[in-house]
Amino acid sequence: MSQTIAMTVNGRAASITVDDPQMPLLYVLRNDLGVTGPHYGCGLAQCGACTVHIDGQAVRSCSVPASAAAGRQVVTLEGLGAPERPHPVQAAFIAEQAVQCGYCTNGMIMESAAFLARTPRPTEAQVKEALANNICRCGTHPRVVAAVMRAARG
Repeated sequence: MSQTIAMTVNGRAASITVDDPQMPLLYVLRNDLGVTGPHYGCGLAQCGACTVHIDGQAVRSCSVPASAAAGRQVVTLEGLGAPERPHPVQAAFIAEQAVQCGYCTNGMIMESAAFLARTPRPTEAQVKEALANNICRCGTHPRVVAAVMRAARG
């Protein structure tokens, strides 16, 4: 049974009709709305590559049904900042060269931004704990942690 889902994505109203309201939000974002920041990683909400914010909370969009975003504010990497005015976490990732292959970067940045909104002056141990469930295969975790600490210092 199809359902029309209205939400706000990166500050813009979006209305999508889906055949299955349980379809993952990730698929709606990427396939219907052309938002490519969140990546398909594991499909099990364990790697973090698909992380987006819903009403300011970091969520794994591969496991959140599209219907759960109805009437809510969804922010993706594209809506977090702009090239001419990046979010502080995005700017810190650039400054610390915290990107290698880039596949995990979406999740690392989105999780970090939500974490810093809750914990503006974290310790390094808190940053590591906050990002413990975001998987990076190329080993840039030390640079990612340095970037989050830089963003926290402002």
